[in-house]
Amino acid sequence: MNVPMERLRNIGIIAHIDAGKTTTTERILYFAGTSHKLGEVDDGTTTTDFDPEEAQRGITIYSACVTTTWKNATINIIDTPGHVDFTAEVERALRVLDGAVVIFSAVEGVEAQSETVWRQADHYNVPRICFINKLDRIGADFQRTFDEIQNRLCRSTEIEKHVTAVTVPATLCGELVEFPTDRCIVNLIDRKLLVFGSEDDNWAVSTHEPPESIQDGLEEWRTQLIDTACMFDDAAMEQYFGEGDLSPAELRRTIRIATLSGHVIPVFAGTSLRCVGVQPVLDGIVDFLPSPLDREAVKGFSLSKSGDKVPEKREPSPDEPFCALVFKIVADKHNDLYFARVYSGRVKSGSRMLNPRTDKKEMVTQLWHIQADSRERVDQDEAKAGDIVGIIGLKHSVTGDTLCEQKSPIVLEQIEFPETVISMAVEPETSAEKDKLELTLNRLALQDPTFTASVDPDTGQTLVSGMGELHLEVLKNRMERDFNLKIRVHRPRVTYKETISGPVDVEGRFDKETAAGHNFATVKLSLKPVPDIVGVTITNDLPAQQIPAIHREALLGAVRDEASSGIQGFPLTQLEIHITDFNYLAGATNETAIYAAVANAFQSALQRIQTVVLEPVMKLEISTPEEFVGAIQSDLNSRRAIVTGSEKRGNQHIVLAEAPLAQMFGYTTAIRSISQGRASYSMEPLRYSPAQSLPDYM
Repeated sequence: MNVPMERLRNIGIIAHIDAGKTTTTERILYFAGTSHKLGEVDDGTTTTDFDPEEAQRGITIYSACVTTTWKNATINIIDTPGHVDFTAEVERALRVLDGAVVIFSAVEGVEAQSETVWRQADHYNVPRICFINKLDRIGADFQRTFDEIQNRLCRSTEIEKHVTAVTVPATLCGELVEFPTDRCIVNLIDRKLLVFGSEDDNWAVSTHEPPESIQDGLEEWRTQLIDTACMFDDAAMEQYFGEGDLSPAELRRTIRIATLSGHVIPVFAGTSLRCVGVQPVLDGIVDFLPSPLDREAVKGFSLSKSGDKVPEKREPSPDEPFCALVFKIVADKHNDLYFARVYSGRVKSGSRMLNPRTDKKEMVTQLWHIQADSRERVDQDEAKAGDIVGIIGLKHSVTGDTLCEQKSPIVLEQIEFPETVISMAVEPETSAEKDKLELTLNRLALQDPTFTASVDPDTGQTLVSGMGELHLEVLKNRMERDFNLKIRVHRPRVTYKETISGPVDVEGRFDKETAAGHNFATVKLSLKPVPDIVGVTITNDLPAQQIPAIHREALLGAVRDEASSGIQGFPLTQLEIHITDFNYLAGATNETAIYAAVANAFQSALQRIQTVVLEPVMKLEISTPEEFVGAIQSDLNSRRAIVTGSEKRGNQHIVLAEAPLAQMFGYTTAIRSISQGRASYSMEPLRYSPAQSLPDYM
């Protein structure tokens, strides 16, 4: 890991499920020389899908970090899941990465989860390149997928984005006679025809001058590439107009500048399974994606003595004060392993760092370099700016926490995760394992921020909540396999929420004499439903001097606690709360009085204004042969679903719909029955909407 920072690439592989992320990662590791045998997803032999459940199901569940080298550059790769139930793995990976490779299937094109991971990359301003995969399959269409990326993804963002092809299938440029067309890719930058060999010739790649039959098509694509790249580089545009062309080196420089700015997204073509087009993607990672030095200084804040937030930032330099972000925790039987991205400074094994959220010191006992399911000690026991490392020794940190130097504190932006949408009751098979169940659930919650466990106050049942049926099933299997815990589970149920039906201003007052003395506090709150926000946001509108520091945290904590549930007992969401007034008396105002005043304010608010029960609504994308469209739409109608659109995509018909999650349990079996096993679907959380019916258990 001891490499110049400009030769370091921290990138993620992201895509819809089954687009070929893990297969592409496996080919990258093979051609870069990190692995010496091609692993296969279907055989359960890939490097990054090392968990038994991943090998059994043939899907990625946990993000895995591996390191390789290419063209004198060190590349840290995080292979992420494509299934929406494990979207937290993508969220926390993109939070700490500098660039991304987005993979699309040339058959299915832009799919539902493709849009989700694209939005996540936009949220963190991650520069990216695209790889249109599976060009060997029936129905594959590079041009259609290319246009969908431009029209469905690039036009839905605030910043102006354009896709431009760097490599294309040779058949798009014209007819080839003397070469195997399914193994030929055109490199537009160098004007070369790349012919990819088979296993018989050890996957060798040969470079050829393009034959006359594809010259015109090649120049047409190359002109589009130059025109797009030069839109954001005046010097390159002048040179192009003056000389009529750009050299390969100048074109690469221009594409890199446009890619780092986020305006241009280079696109590559290939078939990972057959080892076609992977090496140019590796070239693109090094040539076009950013090093840590190309990214902006990381921003955060520190707290002044009065409790106000003071903006802070750290440049990506080992000479700056140290700061790092914990983005993943792997619960181990012996020592938990904390994955951290170092943004600035240096850290050595045996050093003590500050967690500013808890204001506690953490001991960095060991530093590890992670290679999928194996690890090795970091060179010289030191990590520096730009590195991604595993840390052992932390005790008080969770995902999203900052580690920094005690004399230069900074709190980095935390990672935001989606709310859970489904829950089920679990219980140990024997009462003797009750404590073991609680310990296991706590360790799983530490590792997975989208997994929560709680006790139902009415039934006493232990409820676990997650992102979907598959998510909970995987966690159940982990409890049994990794923690040797036998449990019984009950039917999954939907996680409902509450919000208020309209805005309301209330005042809470507590003024009472007790044996301990006089207790006094008053607080005014303004509550407003806001459909666009998730959870509850609390804003203190008062100047700092109006609330003494000794009362400020108690006031915010009281509001947070009271805003945790509504009249029906469901968590409140889509709610904006403003603290508009607070009065206290020296010697009479304490934490008890503040909590009582806030409780009175909330009781008054919920009595004056109705609450609305909300249910999770899912976004569905169903791919089916056309003869089953009618039956599928009829079944969706019976599930209270709304069909929002349909389109042809290759030889498949795509049905888009929105449906309440409560009606979608067991849909996998239903759609297989309706379509004779020929239809598939993806489902992801869309929003919370007013529930049309309440669950039976209420």
